[in-house]
Amino acid sequence: MPDGSLSLPARLCLLAWDPARPGAIDSARHHHLVRAGVLTELARRGLLTDDEGIATPVDLDSRTGDAVLDGLLDLVRESMPHRWRTWVRLHARLTFDAVREQLVAEGYLRAEKKRVLGVFPSVEYVLARGAAARALREETRYVLAGPVPAGEVSERNAVMAVLAAAAGLRGLGPAGADMRREGRIAELTERGGAAAPGLRKIVGEVWGAVSAETARAGASAGG
Repeated sequence: MPDGSLSLPARLCLLAWDPARPGAIDSARHHHLVRAGVLTELARRGLLTDDEGIATPVDLDSRTGDAVLDGLLDLVRESMPHRWRTWVRLHARLTFDAVREQLVAEGYLRAEKKRVLGVFPSVEYVLARGAAARALREETRYVLAGPVPAGEVSERNAVMAVLAAAAGLRGLGPAGADMRREGRIAELTERGGAAAPGLRKIVGEVWGAVSAETARAGASAGG
C-alpha cells in the first residue's frame, strides 16, 4: 500500500481528506475514525488489551516513541476505566488534531493561514500530496472490493479498510448493507484481528463505535 511508513492513524487521517476537494474533510466523524486507529494500533502492539470490554493498559511504563500513540496510552492509564467504544469518542478531537499535525510535518497536508470575515485568524488544512491520498484511497477501495483473498491482505491494511468503511468515506464502494460487502468486512475484520489474542474482538468493538458515530452524524445531518 502506498506510503507504508505512515502509521495506521496517520493513514486513516489522510483518507479523511477528499482528493477531489483538497481542502475538504470527507467524513463528519473523522476524529472518531482516527481515534479508532490509535486504539487499534496500541492493541496491535500489545500495549492495550481487552478486559471484559474495558480498554486496559498492559503495564505502566511501555512507550512507542510515537507522540500520538504515547499520548493516548498515557491518557488511558491516568483515567478511570472505559470501554473501547467510549474511548473512540472521548476527547477524540485532540487525537485527530495531533495526527493532522504529524501529516503537516511529513508534508502530506499544508496549513494555510486565513482570516474569517477578514478579521478572525484561522488555519485551513489542505492536501499537499493529492496523488498520495488518491493512491491510498484507491488501494483501500481495492482491498474492500475483494479481488484479493482476505488472508493475503496485510493485517494493518485489513484493519484500515474496515475502519474506513465504517466511517462511510466516499469512493470506497457500496455501503455495508450489501450482503457481499458485509461478508468481506467480516473477513477483513477476522484478518485484522489475527496479530494478537483478543484483537479480533477489539477491532470489532472499535468498528462498531465508528459505525455508530457515522450513523448518528448522518441522522443529525438529515434532521
